[in-house]
Amino acid sequence: MLSVANGRFRSTLLSLMLGIFFFGFLASMTVLITPATASAQGEDDPAPAPKEKTKTNAIMHFFKAMFHDAISMTVSFLIIAISVGMVALIIILLLDLRLGDAIAPAFVEEFTEMVNKRQFKQAFDLCRAETSFLGRVLTAGMGRLQYGIEDAREAMAATTDSVRSGKDAWISYLGIVGTLGPLLGLVGTVSGMIGAFRTIGAAEGPPDATALAAEISTALVLTLLGVGLAVPAIFWFSFFRNRLTGITVAVANLADDLLTQMYHNSKKPGAASSTATMAAEPRK
Repeated sequence: MLSVANGRFRSTLLSLMLGIFFFGFLASMTVLITPATASAQGEDDPAPAPKEKTKTNAIMHFFKAMFHDAISMTVSFLIIAISVGMVALIIILLLDLRLGDAIAPAFVEEFTEMVNKRQFKQAFDLCRAETSFLGRVLTAGMGRLQYGIEDAREAMAATTDSVRSGKDAWISYLGIVGTLGPLLGLVGTVSGMIGAFRTIGAAEGPPDATALAAEISTALVLTLLGVGLAVPAIFWFSFFRNRLTGITVAVANLADDLLTQMYHNSKKPGAASSTATMAAEPRK
């Protein structure tokens, strides 16, 4: 499970993002749909009434296309709901995947000082109390240090893989969204085109241009929504995958350096009893 500040903060964040993204979504769609009619009219010349009416009805036309029938309504609600969840997940991952949280400088400094003073028991207790990525990896290695440095490194590698896979599972949801977005848009495309051909086939003479345009508009609008959902999902998926890889490498390298330093200090005279006591401590 992701370790953000606390559960209450996460719940508040999700609630805020739900409201913020919904209004942001409506605003962004307004920008996309409203025609770019920057005319060269003078300030004293009034705009023609038909153009004003077109600009006024553009947003309503867009939402009518989104909720044209049961299929388009279902697809639109799914895309909106997934978009809200995606934005909330991105915020959570931005808070969780930070190098400063994975490797706390104060913890590293205090741990190094204890190891240099050969206070191994205190260093082990410090690691067990540390919930960061580095703390969990070091705790696993120190618990196996009595069996040799290689055994300790294997334990750290296993813990590193475990922590990384847990975080990567959350990132993979963005990949799923990036795959589902175009497919949901395609459902809308096919549904709209079926409706368009049904309108043509049902007409005894020339098809109703208004009904035909409504079906085609539904197909294009839902395609736009699906692509608009997939593009940011794919971007953030790659971004967080690369960030997690960098954090994992940094944690693994630093953990190995700290464990090696502790191992060599434990081999100095007078350190054997301290390491034995540390190894005998049960891990939480």
